[in-house]
Amino acid sequence: MSDERRKIMRVLSGETLTPPPLWLMRQAGRYLPEYRETRAKAGSFLDLCYTPDHAVEVTLQPIRRYGFDAAILFSDILVIPDALKRNVRFTEGHGPVMDPIDETSILALKPEGIMAHLAPVMETVRRLRQELPVETTLLGFCGAPWTVATYMIAGHGTPDQAPARLFAYRYPKAFEHLLMLLADISADYLVAQIDAGADAVQIFDSWAGVLGEKEFEAFAVKPVAKMIASVKARRPKARVIAFAKGAGYLLKTYRQKTGADAIGLDWSVPLAFARELQKDGPVQGNLDPMRVVAGGKALDVGIDDILQQLGNGPLIFNLGHGITPQADPDNVARLVERVRGWRN
Repeated sequence: MSDERRKIMRVLSGETLTPPPLWLMRQAGRYLPEYRETRAKAGSFLDLCYTPDHAVEVTLQPIRRYGFDAAILFSDILVIPDALKRNVRFTEGHGPVMDPIDETSILALKPEGIMAHLAPVMETVRRLRQELPVETTLLGFCGAPWTVATYMIAGHGTPDQAPARLFAYRYPKAFEHLLMLLADISADYLVAQIDAGADAVQIFDSWAGVLGEKEFEAFAVKPVAKMIASVKARRPKARVIAFAKGAGYLLKTYRQKTGADAIGLDWSVPLAFARELQKDGPVQGNLDPMRVVAGGKALDVGIDDILQQLGNGPLIFNLGHGITPQADPDNVARLVERVRGWRN
């Protein structure tokens, strides 16, 4: 049960708070020296994700340093294909790699033993809820089916997800089967995180921006709507943030069609459009991560613009995508101080 002192949960219920609560995507990560130290101890990246001692530690590091209003579970969106035995591995300089999946392999996927495989993640969530300050929201998360599918089909990240788009046109039935299977598994995964102690969950559709209008409806909206309906049918009080990066104007009806309680906005979303979206409910975002790298006036102006434009409605202050490794931790401290000091 969410504590009433958890400000992000209040915003997710529609309240406007001044100053708005904040957290940053990838707030636990390579820009922090303490993260790099723990990462070196962990061995592989997946070992870091699956070892509760390490995953709890890196999740708590930015909370200790900055006192963010939310901690987000340290894990990765690709633990789902890893649980599906797609031979996921992370290589230095190349990012995630896995065995590419074809039409025959999709139809042969067996979603058995997945929650057992992900049991260490649930242990991390349980321990985090015990160790976090009572006022800190704990966020769980997963990748959206479209984004996870793009990695499964190509076997790695690509600039425009052409392999997945082409596959979807050539093998529409197999592709829909994959999306719906991922939606079902991911909904189970989110429910398990909520049951383990997550206050709310976020769905990351990091590659939504490469889709055309019809494809966005079929590949981004439909499976996420299925996920959220499934989660809320089982856990009616669940709160869900949906982040469809790069979706632009298609965000206009994204909240209504998916059932999300809040929508995340990337930095390319105009603030005037963001204000329109905010009329329908909470928004989260949307500072350009490069402003955190730049620091100084560029950082201050970016923060102030968002607060002035969106601070009079339900807002969770965040970046428009994850914090980058080259960000200066002192600039993050400056960001927190400036947001916390704002009054409308």
